[in-house]
Amino acid sequence: MFKSSAIFRELRPTLALAFPIIVGQVSQTLIGLTDNAFIGRVGTVPLAASAFTHGVFGVIYTVGIGLLLGAGVFAARDHGAGDEAGCAAWLRHGRALALGAGLGAFGLLAALSTQLHRFGQPPEVTAIMPAYFLLISASIVPTLFFQVQRQFAESIGRPWVPMGIILADVGLNAFLNWVLVFGHLGLPALGLVGSGWATLIARAMAVVVIAVWLRRSPDLAPLREAPWAGWERARFVRLLRLGVPAAVMLLFETGAFAVSAVMMGWLGTVPLAAHQVALGCAALTFMFPLGLSLAVSMRISKALGEGRHAALRPIGFGALFLGLGLMLCFGLIFAVAGRQITAAFTPAADVASLAARLLLVAAVFQLFDGGQVISVGALRGLHDVRVPTALTFVAYWVIALPLGYLLAFKTSLGPLGIWTGLAAGLGCAAGLLGWRLHRQTRAH
Repeated sequence: MFKSSAIFRELRPTLALAFPIIVGQVSQTLIGLTDNAFIGRVGTVPLAASAFTHGVFGVIYTVGIGLLLGAGVFAARDHGAGDEAGCAAWLRHGRALALGAGLGAFGLLAALSTQLHRFGQPPEVTAIMPAYFLLISASIVPTLFFQVQRQFAESIGRPWVPMGIILADVGLNAFLNWVLVFGHLGLPALGLVGSGWATLIARAMAVVVIAVWLRRSPDLAPLREAPWAGWERARFVRLLRLGVPAAVMLLFETGAFAVSAVMMGWLGTVPLAAHQVALGCAALTFMFPLGLSLAVSMRISKALGEGRHAALRPIGFGALFLGLGLMLCFGLIFAVAGRQITAAFTPAADVASLAARLLLVAAVFQLFDGGQVISVGALRGLHDVRVPTALTFVAYWVIALPLGYLLAFKTSLGPLGIWTGLAAGLGCAAGLLGWRLHRQTRAH
């Protein structure tokens, strides 16, 4: 049973935390959209190369983010319990995990850069991809190191400075793209490779700035440890017990979208480029429920630390209802103005037209996507990750991908069939995870 008064009471602090997180998430996506806007002016083939690169990178990046989520969740719980030393320890151990994960991910992506010809992409796309792929791959190290520090700041109620850093980073990335892609200020025009350098430099600058702030800010002095503080094996174990299932869950979802990009490449360069444009638009709106998901995860974990068990259900379902309303609005925008939106990203009429048709499907799965990610965030705050991981596997790899393949290659739907399969998988995930959240909180 839902009490509206309790939902509205908990929704206000959730929004106060979620707003800067959402702005930060949208800004992160704007970096990718900025790259696409500049690369799209270079040509369809470079845009398709960018689509494939970011599809593969996105899988590894998202898995890394999942692996690091425990640092923010546990820091929020200890912050709620008044344990400042515990908060600081989670940041230190999270940083170590982020550095190790980032270096390992870069090694994996670097090895993969020598095997790009095996993915069945158009030869003209594969030919120009390796240098750009390596540059974007290298940015995984500063990106993950930034994210763990950002999540820590958000978990202790300090989300505004990380938000400002990301906003500044968007501007820096756009400026560097303008300079390096087209060759301004006396520099050579590097095209696709220039965009890769712009992204790497911008992400490296962001991690330096947030690290300096965490070290120098007087407000955070009580949460800083001595440089000689030791390591605790138990903390790494707890981070991995929460992070590994969360990473696997995100792998199932992002892996499904990456495989869909590969299948789009089988259909041709234009479908792959259109997929990138439409997916970039959907990813931008997805940042809103994702920000709510991160906020609700930390708020639920903090409520557990404070012993406020009666607040768990209002926090979770208040965010879920709000997220569904937001995604309904975005879906309507995609349905009504899809053609105008996609035309802003590429001058190629065939790419923009197909991308607009894909956004019609996205208008439907926006609701499902918002529902599933907020439910996952609430469950993560409850430290419930194993069952949601299994449910996510069924939704994406048993339903979404097989159905998308059949509709794309065994019917006349083509690219629309792949997205229809994804919509079906998202709908399944939203229903199953929402039911799981209901069961896990009904005692409260």
